[in-house]
Amino acid sequence: MKNFTVLDIQQFESDKNRTYFYANTIANHLISSHKNIFKPHRHNFYLTVLFTHGSGTHEIDFVKYDVKPGSLFFMNPGQIHHWELSDDIQGFIFFHTQSFYDIHYTKNRVNNFPFFYSVQNSPVLHLKSSDIVCFKSLFEQIYSENQSDNLLKSNKIISLIDLIYIESTRQYIQKNELEVMPQNSYTLKFQTFEALVEEHYKSEKSPSQYADWLNISSKHLNRITQSMVRKTTTDIILDRIFLEAKREMIARKLNFNQIADLLGYEDYAYFSKLFTKKCGETPSHFIKKYR
Repeated sequence: MKNFTVLDIQQFESDKNRTYFYANTIANHLISSHKNIFKPHRHNFYLTVLFTHGSGTHEIDFVKYDVKPGSLFFMNPGQIHHWELSDDIQGFIFFHTQSFYDIHYTKNRVNNFPFFYSVQNSPVLHLKSSDIVCFKSLFEQIYSENQSDNLLKSNKIISLIDLIYIESTRQYIQKNELEVMPQNSYTLKFQTFEALVEEHYKSEKSPSQYADWLNISSKHLNRITQSMVRKTTTDIILDRIFLEAKREMIARKLNFNQIADLLGYEDYAYFSKLFTKKCGETPSHFIKKYR
């Protein structure tokens, strides 16, 4: 039985004492990490990748996205992904730990950017042809600087990363204004709710309990989730439960009955029915796609 590969950022560093940052071209990255790239895996770091040439598909948490020139992807720690790319694929990739970014800023955090502050938001931005040149230049500078021994190297890399995140946020909000979770007075409550769900989803399914933990009413919590991502409180909880169910199924360590029990459902038949209703396919149909 196989489990997911969980990639640690230090696996990509030749010097284990470096500052928890990695940058490369896509072509070199695929060669050096080929054994892990073409099967589902997860990371313990934030990842950003720009494709400048070629095509393919990139699947993140079981949702497939097209890869084409100008595709810019952002991934949170813990998300499962894999991709199928054409032989002529080109681009750049970098990733870093949360502390690598956050330690340089007192008023900003990496998860304040819209593509990172909620997994409910889309992980991809498709750049216009006129913008690809600008973004490609920033990625090239990061790659070049990372290969150097220049003075204040980390400071420049962080500044370039910040420029990419800032420019990406501007375009991301503009292109996804109807779908992206906005930052407003509800943001902190929603982020706290997501954190509570992440901690307790296996044992707690009741929206009222999460509302109690947040010191608000169930009605108000539902108002927040509807306003932020157009989903009910229950939808958010079930999204996390069935994402984990899918992860466990393709890890193939447990059967579906055991997965149901792990996620707090004693009635296997009910869990299977709920999975089918929520995910739009039966568990057996889902797992066939990953065998």
